Amino acid sequence: MKNQIRGMRIIVTDTYKDMSKKAATIVASQVNLKPNSILGLATGGTPVGMYKELVEMYNNDEVDFSEVKTFNLDEYYPIERTNDQSYFYYMNDNLFKHVNVLEENINIPNGKAEDIEKESYEYDKNIYNSGGIDLQVLGIGTNGHIGFNEPDIAFESGTHKVKLDSETIEANARFFESIDDVPTEAISMGMKTIMQSKKIVLLANGEGKAKIIEKMLFGEISPNVPASILQLHPHVIVILDREAAKYIEEKIN
Repeated sequence: MKNQIRGMRIIVTDTYKDMSKKAATIVASQVNLKPNSILGLATGGTPVGMYKELVEMYNNDEVDFSEVKTFNLDEYYPIERTNDQSYFYYMNDNLFKHVNVLEENINIPNGKAEDIEKESYEYDKNIYNSGGIDLQVLGIGTNGHIGFNEPDIAFESGTHKVKLDSETIEANARFFESIDDVPTEAISMGMKTIMQSKKIVLLANGEGKAKIIEKMLFGEISPNVPASILQLHPHVIVILDREAAKYIEEKIN
């Protein structure tokens, strides 16, 4: 099912696997059309299936990442890259070690940076000097965060350090031995950085995301629901499984 609202193209799939395949096809098409694409990548549980599909497409010679440059949305702070819960580790485990992205073309915020302001400035500068992100992949938190931009009184502009909400910490605790092990801060692209991407693909699956998807698409644009700002972007594709689309299917039909 495909629909269009506010410049957003909404695709509802029957299953998580279908959602993952659709997302992977869009990413691969971007790379095939522009081999030196700048990709913005996301972590978390939702994109894992997409990365598996991309690895399979690479193994079948359907996509070549040799000229691609990547920028990840965020990283915990402080955290060592060797920590198996770091997003550096996640990206290598789920994608980079399985495909031919060059190591020097991989960019992930430094979770051990001593000077956060300098790290953030240099990260945004690197994106800008690379020509900007061609395609940014996003997930969404149950509180509406994209990247680690938590609900707030204002939209943060550039890459910055954030304090994670208790809801985000609780949601991420499943990846750690204990909730006490979950970092309480992170470095994240800001809204301006994300919104400057030429195209955006947002993925969401499961009934637990259904209410926030409705707010993102049909609620007011507010930093209380950070993802709602995507209503202002001219080229967003939202890919949902049917459970995540539970509260919007009647509205988009």
